[in-house]
Amino acid sequence: MDLQLGGRVVIVTGAASGIGAAAARCLSAEGTGGLVLTDRDEAGLARISAELSPATPVETVVADLADLAVPSAIAGAALDRFGRIDGLVNAAGLTTRGSFETGTAALWDQLFAINARAGFLLMQAAIADMKRRATGGAIVNILSMNAHCGVPELAIYASTKGAMQTLTKNAAHAHMADRIRVNGINLGWVATEGERRMQAETLGKGEDWQQDAAAALPLGRLVTAEECARLVAFLLSEASDPMSGAVIDFEQKVTGAI
Repeated sequence: MDLQLGGRVVIVTGAASGIGAAAARCLSAEGTGGLVLTDRDEAGLARISAELSPATPVETVVADLADLAVPSAIAGAALDRFGRIDGLVNAAGLTTRGSFETGTAALWDQLFAINARAGFLLMQAAIADMKRRATGGAIVNILSMNAHCGVPELAIYASTKGAMQTLTKNAAHAHMADRIRVNGINLGWVATEGERRMQAETLGKGEDWQQDAAAALPLGRLVTAEECARLVAFLLSEASDPMSGAVIDFEQKVTGAI
């Protein structure tokens, strides 16, 4: 399938690793005209930029999305380098645990600042440029199956993803006539570098955590970042037109099934 992404300029957050890096690779392979990659991991961002630059023009922005000024700076970098924003992938996010018993106001503010506020502000900036040029565009928000409810220890995280799920649908409704499509992906358990650190190190499950987790799943493995990236590219492309306001569960289970 020809996704016809040639010439499009796309911002990808969380691009140094995991879903963001996989999305950047996939978009580059599909002929994207320019990528604006951002992450707080300077070394990781440099690696992905060096990997993709021979094939795709890349602008990098090393920044922490917790900073209120950063979303505007990222959008500004895209406009300064390429003159436009055709697509946005909000892939950055923290999965820090916090339940009703362990969560704090500080954690609430931190998770919402990065997982929801930054995504909203980047969507706002992208939509403003798309409307100014009257060319339409596409936005993909990386959400979570936890947005449906969430396990107890992810109460705050689940709330941030629930907020972004609502913003996805709200933006799609508000800007349908502007030909700006906004869709989301509710990710399940994905094998990424960040998840390995969380499970093996932070939660102390050791290096065999993925083998143990996979044994209990229908496919006998976790979903891969590359599988998610292919869906991201599809949702950004005209191949998914006119889909907007859709939130796709991307997991090895059907929500509501017993």
